Order: sequence, then C-alpha cells, then structure tokens
Amino acid sequence: MALYRDLVGRTWDSGTRQWTFSDTSLYALGVGAGGDDPARELEFTTENSGGVVPSVLPTFAATLVSRRTEPALGDFDVSQLLHTQQSLTLYGPLPVEGTAATTSRLTALRDRGSSALAVIESSCVDPATGRPLADIRTGLTIRREGGFGGERGEDEPWERPEGEPGHTVDYRTAPNQALLYRLSGDPNPLHSDPAIAARLGFRRPLLHGLCTFGFAGRALLHALCGGDPARFGTMSACFTAPVFPGQELSVRIWERGESALFEVRSQGRAVLGRGSFVRRGTGPAAG
Repeated sequence: MALYRDLVGRTWDSGTRQWTFSDTSLYALGVGAGGDDPARELEFTTENSGGVVPSVLPTFAATLVSRRTEPALGDFDVSQLLHTQQSLTLYGPLPVEGTAATTSRLTALRDRGSSALAVIESSCVDPATGRPLADIRTGLTIRREGGFGGERGEDEPWERPEGEPGHTVDYRTAPNQALLYRLSGDPNPLHSDPAIAARLGFRRPLLHGLCTFGFAGRALLHALCGGDPARFGTMSACFTAPVFPGQELSVRIWERGESALFEVRSQGRAVLGRGSFVRRGTGPAAG
C-alpha cells in the first residue's frame, strides 16, 4: 500500500453545483435550524414568512465541494480515511439561488508518524461572473500510512483560553439528525446503516462531522455576527471525537475582539476542537 505522493500540487475540477432555496433550507434543517423553536431562524428555513428575507447559512458552503471528484490518494484501505479538519472562508453572503464552479488542489501530504494528513484546498466561484464565493480547506487523515519520510507540517497554534467562555450555546441534536443531514449530499451509510456502523466498531450510526460543524457555525453566526451572514468570515476546526444523533452539543466561544476561539463539547468531551473564527472583513483568514 502506498500514497500517491506525485499528486501533491495537482489541480482538478470539482464540478459545478446549482442550488435553490429548497436546498439551502433543507441544509438548515439538517444542522438544527428551528429545532428548538420553529419560529426562530425562519430566514433560513422558509421563503414565504411575512417580513422575513430568505438567507443562506454560511456553512452551506461546505456542501459545494464534491468528494466524488477527488482522485484516489493511494491504494490504501479506504476505511482508514478520516475527515479530521475543516476550514471555510466566505467572500459574502451566499445567494438563495446560485451556481458554484469549484476547483481543488492537493496542497500537501504530511507525515504524522503513524498516519498521513492530506490537505485539499478548494475555490468556489460564480461561473457567470467569476466572483469568488468561498474557499474551503479539508484535512483527511489516513491511518497507518505515515512514516514515509515526508514533512510533518505544523498546525496553527491553538490553546484553550483560561476561564469560562464569553458565550455558550447549547443545542440538542434530533435522533434523526443524520438522516436529515445526509439529504444535503453525504449519503455515507456510516451515518444511516446500523450494520455498517457496527462493522466499523460503533454501536449505532454517527452524526456527520460536517453536521456538527454546521451547528457550531449557527452558534457563531448568532453569537458573534448578530445573525447576519454578511459578517461571517472564516471558520475552522478539527473533528476530535464522534457524536451520535440525539446527543447534546455545547458550543463554547471565547471572543477576542473581531475574532474568537471555540470548541464544541458533548458527553463531557470535545468533539470539535481547535476552533477559530474571524468576522468577515476584519483581518486575515484564520488557518
């Protein structure tokens, strides 16, 4: 088994994605909008509520990149591939109806000892105007494929602040949350088929990591941006532990002027860690 190290630097077409408000509202439901109170967040879940202007949750951008277009990174056992890092930068509010053309590039294969880390960067633009919509960075850990002599690479420094967070936002995921989220383009049976989950060592299907990421994005949007997607800039985090549908999520946010650090905890442990956020137009993108 081996990694295809000659792929580093290679660019590929990740396809074109069109969407309407039906798609963005389904995504909003998939990441819990309206779950605690259906009368809240109507701008993301309805298109015909009086006095409410339809909007798109910023983390919908994470669904614009198709994993199906990625080249094979090696001839390893794909069950050893884990989605462990995610970052996105928005260049403004996403339109309620739009099209994104995406180009991706494998920027690094990092040697982490017992594992390898593949870093893929994607750029989404409006194909009609060339206007940038979002940049997305994905980190994929390939277990048992480290030790090949590559550079380790350094992560951005992150240390949990001392003291209690300035904002804590608590959500309870629904028992069928993964079934809702999978309709936004991730039908991996690990999140729906009990037999597949059991085969991989889990007592039941897991919640998608990007679903937890979307819950955190909602918390950041409301706590730090006044609910305005135009102020949502860069969000990044690492997936650190599994979440099961029906469990509670506690988003802990330490605000630092126009930026913030955050983590998501569930069942007494961090499930989304090393979180950072920068409001749009206030500084360089967070890593």
